[in-house]
Amino acid sequence: MADKSEDKDLITSTHIAIFKGKEIRKLLYNNEWWFSVVDVVAVLTNSVNARDYWFKMKDREKEESNVQLSTICRQLKLEAPDGKLRETDCANTEGIFRIIQSIPSPKAEPFKRWLAKVGYERIQEIEDPELSIKRMRAIYRAKGYSDEWIEKRERGIKARKVLIEEWDKRGVQGESEYAILTAEISKAAFGLTPEEYKKHKGLENPHDNLRDHMTDLELIFTMLGEAATTEIARNKGVHGFKPNKKAAGEGGAVAGHARKDLENRSGRKVVSAINYKKLPENKVRKLLES
Repeated sequence: MADKSEDKDLITSTHIAIFKGKEIRKLLYNNEWWFSVVDVVAVLTNSVNARDYWFKMKDREKEESNVQLSTICRQLKLEAPDGKLRETDCANTEGIFRIIQSIPSPKAEPFKRWLAKVGYERIQEIEDPELSIKRMRAIYRAKGYSDEWIEKRERGIKARKVLIEEWDKRGVQGESEYAILTAEISKAAFGLTPEEYKKHKGLENPHDNLRDHMTDLELIFTMLGEAATTEIARNKGVHGFKPNKKAAGEGGAVAGHARKDLENRSGRKVVSAINYKKLPENKVRKLLES
């Protein structure tokens, strides 16, 4: 999870874009897409060593045109092949267009059209947030999730958003504190912190989203814990990290008591080792390429 103390505008979720079957890492920064330059170079050049090509290209442009291509890039953390977050040269849409000018490639024009489409979709989503929700639903469906699960996931996202907004109003500062409070809710609701929960489900990749691997009931009790925390914090008027931590524990306990009651009555545990790693990811790629 990214630390908002580094940059409050950095949105933490990393995404993969697909161009003609090739992956390009991207993330949202300052509300616009930023792309891995090395990935773009690899797609356009078919170079065996895209990093080396990018390094030489920067030197060549500096020498021939007195242009510092590195000045249009930012070092942002993206997931490397080994699963770890590493600082990577990234550029926004405008920057990538400039870099493309320095790469002689027959793929340049179709890539420009693809890039413009990706950027335009983001503009559409800002103007009409419902579009991002529709795309989210379409991607989950393509992955093989049921409509019933998607509905619960969407409602959980909304409950989480309301909670984060409430925490912001009540003096909680940044992702590091969000993570601690979220762990309090989870521990009280399920007896596991999010990291322990991920291990229980066999989610080894640091970027596996725990909630994308929850069952319907797990999503319901997660939502209940977060909605209860929002209600408690709001009605008690708490402010600051410690009072919010206490409220998080109380909100999680509401979900925890309800979970245990259901388990006693149904004779079945809610906390599950199930994950959805085997859903058909190839469908997602087809969707993203369309």
